[in-house]
Amino acid sequence: MTTTTTSRVAIVTGGSRGIGRAAATRLAADGLKIVVAYAGNHAEARAAVGEIEAAGGEAIAVQADVADEAAVAALFDRAEATFGGVDVVVHAAGRMHLQTVAELDLAAFDELHRTNVRGTFVVDQQAARRLRPGGAIIQFSTSVVGLQFPTYAPYTATKGAVEAITLILARELRGRDVTVNTVAPGPTATDLFLDGKDEATIRHLAQQPPLERLGTPADIAAVVAFLASPAGHWVNGQTIRANGGII
Repeated sequence: MTTTTTSRVAIVTGGSRGIGRAAATRLAADGLKIVVAYAGNHAEARAAVGEIEAAGGEAIAVQADVADEAAVAALFDRAEATFGGVDVVVHAAGRMHLQTVAELDLAAFDELHRTNVRGTFVVDQQAARRLRPGGAIIQFSTSVVGLQFPTYAPYTATKGAVEAITLILARELRGRDVTVNTVAPGPTATDLFLDGKDEATIRHLAQQPPLERLGTPADIAAVVAFLASPAGHWVNGQTIRANGGII
């Protein structure tokens, strides 16, 4: 399928599962054409596309390692060839590994850094070069940057880097009419968050926000949709802690 259109187009990395998938389906419901970028789970990516198409939207799935600059350039090429351009990039792809600083295997830290920091930089580089005026780059940190939970140091270190990139890239894009923001969820009921946690830990975390529940992918997708929309275009260079008031 090859079309040229003035409709807005979004690339969503990590779009096959969790918050990325919720963001993809929400943006599709708002009328954007979606490129679901995924690392390796073809079945889930196809299911995400099918969900969007069943609701009347348009989407394609493209496999790409976000830390591979050639793969990410090809991802943007495919989006432009299929839909005519790119207006929104939601960079939700990420990796989590929890371990104390003293016990961490540095190979695991290198994997985190490759996906979460290099991957963000590579995706942002293509987005900075290619987004059309009126566009938005939306990426992800974590509220644990402020909460400072033990064992989260390796993961939080990579997300602190994402926040720093956001601040600077927003200023580097002066005159382009493209915004750059980061969403920092609190405890959110995704597979990535729930993995390895017992029921007592999950219940404890759910009670931390004044709203007394875990966030949902749909909660976070609503924030993404606002930042991607013309209504959210005056928000720029910010990290938004979408966490129900936990901090």
